[in-house]
Amino acid sequence: MERIEIKGYKSIKELDLPLRPINILIGANGSGKSNFLSFFDFLKQIYRRNLQEFVALKGVDTFLHKGDKVTEEISAHLFFNQTNGYSFTLKKGDAGFIFTKEGMWYSNNSFQGNVIDIASFGNESTLRHQTFPEADYLRDYLYRLSKYHFHDTGENSPFNKESNIENDKYSLYEKGENIAAFLYNILNEHPKVYNFVVKTIQSIAPYFLDFFLRPEASGNIKLRWQSKYSSTIYGVNDLSDGTIRFIALTVLFMQPNLPETIIIDEPELGLHPTAIAKLAGLIKSVAAKDCQVIIATQSTDLISHFEPEDIITVDQINGESVFKRLSSDTLELWLEDYTIDDLWKRNIINSGQPNFN
Repeated sequence: MERIEIKGYKSIKELDLPLRPINILIGANGSGKSNFLSFFDFLKQIYRRNLQEFVALKGVDTFLHKGDKVTEEISAHLFFNQTNGYSFTLKKGDAGFIFTKEGMWYSNNSFQGNVIDIASFGNESTLRHQTFPEADYLRDYLYRLSKYHFHDTGENSPFNKESNIENDKYSLYEKGENIAAFLYNILNEHPKVYNFVVKTIQSIAPYFLDFFLRPEASGNIKLRWQSKYSSTIYGVNDLSDGTIRFIALTVLFMQPNLPETIIIDEPELGLHPTAIAKLAGLIKSVAAKDCQVIIATQSTDLISHFEPEDIITVDQINGESVFKRLSSDTLELWLEDYTIDDLWKRNIINSGQPNFN
């Protein structure tokens, strides 16, 4: 995605944001980072034609900027690779949102860049039913679009669930609940990638020998592992929370068939600084392979590994989220003596900071 425009969504009154291969959002709690990431959940529900139920469970007003007394509609434009595009406008109706506008385009076709109007004035998108060639790219992109969050590592966490080696092998789920089946497929179909995954985990957990991936007769499998120092087969909860999250992140970023975009909220949660450095390397690696990364973080350790242009500060001013991408040119003199995280800690980068007034 080269650029995204959003209007009227939660704390985002109006946003026109060019996107780069790496996009790291920093800012105080409540600034709007999570609202920006949640927009991609919203977009996924549009694609799945599940928007009406999704909105009904949360309430229409929670999505409109400052409620329906201030904002009447949500609109967005997504721009891909200078060619493909998708847009929509939603207005509040009696039973949720109504698609008053929905369009797609491909600038090199006979329409010469004009939007193909697919609006239905109904509660759900019509994108999945379109036969235009333009719809194929958009459907594929949105099908693989996921916002990942690996925060839950407790006894009943998604990582403790069984998954099926046939049904759950195709893509890693948002909370990692199919990680065992996904890894099992990588082991069988891409053994070199699997070995790299294991070695990467060993780099921050030296005691880790390998995964123990043995499906039951039913085809279901759970995530288990082996230690270098014992013949015991261990379960997920015999690992620290940080190690579980790092395993999930490693699998996500090292998977053989990367999606076009990876979106993740606070991936650094619970990670040791050494693991954060490894995470930064994984992010750079997938970005070099044309997989775009969009992340929200509170970690100064994480941003220290990136260029200013990779970082977007987020501030909430008068109830509106304001996004600003940093620039090496404006920070050039400071960067001679300080790292990017030092500048943020010292408030020299004064956007993306808590406002205690």
